[in-house]
Amino acid sequence: MRASPQQRAADHRPYFFLSYAHTPRYEAGGPDPDMWVERLFRDLCGHVMAMTDLPAGAPAGFMDREIRSGEGWSEKLADVLATCRVFVPLFSPRYFASEMCGKEWYAFAQRAIYHQAKHNRPAEAIVPALWVPVPPEQLPGPAERLQFNHRAFGDRYVTDGLYGLIKLRIFEKEYERAVYELAKRIVSVADTAGIGPGRPVEFRQAPSAFGPPGGGPRPLQVTVAAPTRHDLPEGRDPDYYGDMPQDWNPYHPDCARPVASLAEDLARSLNHQATVTSFDHDTVPLDTKAPPSRPEILLVDRWALQDEERRARLAAFDAENRPWVSVVVPWNRMDHQSRAAETELTEKLERTMPVKMGQGRAAGRAAARGVPSMEAFGQILPQVVEAAAQQYLRHATVYPPAGGRHTERPRLRAPMPGEFATTHLIPDTHEIAPDAEAPDDRQS
Repeated sequence: MRASPQQRAADHRPYFFLSYAHTPRYEAGGPDPDMWVERLFRDLCGHVMAMTDLPAGAPAGFMDREIRSGEGWSEKLADVLATCRVFVPLFSPRYFASEMCGKEWYAFAQRAIYHQAKHNRPAEAIVPALWVPVPPEQLPGPAERLQFNHRAFGDRYVTDGLYGLIKLRIFEKEYERAVYELAKRIVSVADTAGIGPGRPVEFRQAPSAFGPPGGGPRPLQVTVAAPTRHDLPEGRDPDYYGDMPQDWNPYHPDCARPVASLAEDLARSLNHQATVTSFDHDTVPLDTKAPPSRPEILLVDRWALQDEERRARLAAFDAENRPWVSVVVPWNRMDHQSRAAETELTEKLERTMPVKMGQGRAAGRAAARGVPSMEAFGQILPQVVEAAAQQYLRHATVYPPAGGRHTERPRLRAPMPGEFATTHLIPDTHEIAPDAEAPDDRQS
């Protein structure tokens, strides 16, 4: 939906955030290799100012060189990513190897996911730019899924990227055309996507949208334990339910989509490929001694415990040793029925699933106690997913290389698509340096 002139006049947020990987200096005291990125940024800002009615002093765009000395570095990045209209990742091999660039991508992508969840329509507000061409097979899932026609900016742009065009004078016209077309696309997407400001992401806990290095999309199972509108407890409001358990929408009316769909989108933003199933129809007896096939998130509606048969099966599930399954209990604080029955249903869940309620680290226990809003669900799910992935890696089958002695560590393999199972465990959090000292790829 295109913004009205009145809305645009009152909106002075940056049109774009330029996300790029810092190139290290070739030698001490040598020229700044990122000065060419800064030139691109200035050229884009000039075009955006000419194409819009932004007033004098309003920022057309943002790059991290705009941060003044003494400002909180990670806080400033988080604030701009929570307010800018369009995210412009500058593709290069170094970009997708950068954890910090992955964090920036993730922070912006959450806003698009919430926008889609609230309005039930997609919001594509990422406009990629080619700095150095990257072969398609080297793109991580979030970048590979972007539907973007780079050839609209010129054939030379596709083969050489903006770096090649800006460095060679013979391509000056091609550079000017590519930058102009990119600026036009930024303005058009900003006006049509209409993504509003969001809550800043805490960079010290933010994951990278690209996942661990060297791997494709990682499988994840999302299982929903909830009733349908046809088998609700007496008096329960049917507005939160659908014809299948997967249709459960605990955050109605703030969220227009089922919580399983929200979890699937959030998992995809972490380079996971989620499969959504129902606890009632798709859970089969499992040999507890058998290795897992993938990590799993179990979404539990406390109202589901009012059914005796389902409660018995959840209790049996809890008694099995499945540490690679993390439990999340979405719980809408604005749902008056749920709030009135909270004490009773919470006690019933604690009696039914005592193992899962006390299992794992702080984030996992908090998720099992109840997640009160859509935004809180988005904040805690990455931590819960990574905890489940860690436990999966610890319990998956290990197949040592065939034939005698070996010097390398054995690789984990399981009957699943992709190359998810590796010997590199996923850390609980992604630490970044204090504000006084940016991470390595953020130093010039």
